Amino acid sequence: MNEEGKNVPEMEEELDNVIVLNDEDGNEVQFEFLDLVELDQEEYVVLLPTEEEDSEEGEVVILKVEDTDSEDEESYVSVDDEEVLNKVFEKFKEKFKDEFNFTEEE
Repeated sequence: MNEEGKNVPEMEEELDNVIVLNDEDGNEVQFEFLDLVELDQEEYVVLLPTEEEDSEEGEVVILKVEDTDSEDEESYVSVDDEEVLNKVFEKFKEKFKDEFNFTEEE
């Protein structure tokens, strides 16, 4: 799973929308769903890992939403385009500027 890290270290309130995804090794990883962002007719999810073992504290993961054959399921794929990731994260930051304490990466 290619994770794009952006720092969002302090959350003012705890969200309870937890989803479980499988990483490239088949391990289950829990994420807190933060938002669904639309950009250029595509949808992206902004997720926060609930276990901070491999990532820095407050780092979010942005994945592209893809439809599957089933109406009840979605697929999430990594985004390799840095420009797209930055645009999605900027939209997320603007929407939640009053709810999260964003910090810039050094």
